[in-house]
Amino acid sequence: MATVRRVPMPDVKRWYALAGLVVVLDQLSKWVVLQNLGFGETIYVAPFWNWVLTYNPGAAFSFLADQPGWQRWLFTLLALGVSGWIAVMLRQHKQQRLLSLALTLVMGGALGNVIDRVRFGAVVDFIQWHVAGYYWPAFNVADSAITLGAVLLVVEQLTASGRHAEEKKS
Repeated sequence: MATVRRVPMPDVKRWYALAGLVVVLDQLSKWVVLQNLGFGETIYVAPFWNWVLTYNPGAAFSFLADQPGWQRWLFTLLALGVSGWIAVMLRQHKQQRLLSLALTLVMGGALGNVIDRVRFGAVVDFIQWHVAGYYWPAFNVADSAITLGAVLLVVEQLTASGRHAEEKKS
């Protein structure tokens, strides 16, 4: 009987695969929303949470959304450039798990939103949180991945700074 030897996937490919999973989950969630909600339609989920289909031609918090369309390509090129830079960084830092996870989440989220910008000219948003009459701008799975990645980058930098200071004392 032949034995199958498992060859471990190089770490960088794992990070790329995770970024791909973020893109798939983002696009799948948007597909479900687009199949089930009309523009502006709201579905109550919980006292603080709605599903609502919106399109954001701008960036976070609708930054530059009122512009005539050039921002679509600016944000697309910016996201592609950042994703390319992250791909290189992942190769250089593949063994640094927290840094790599943070960068991977940002890359996956950025690429998920790029797909929307190319397909629809805007990003599909559908998660709406609210409290006491204040509504947070709608967002999506890609935005959540980018935000979590940014938070993890801050944590990684704060903990890495502490480690480097301790190493210099020794």
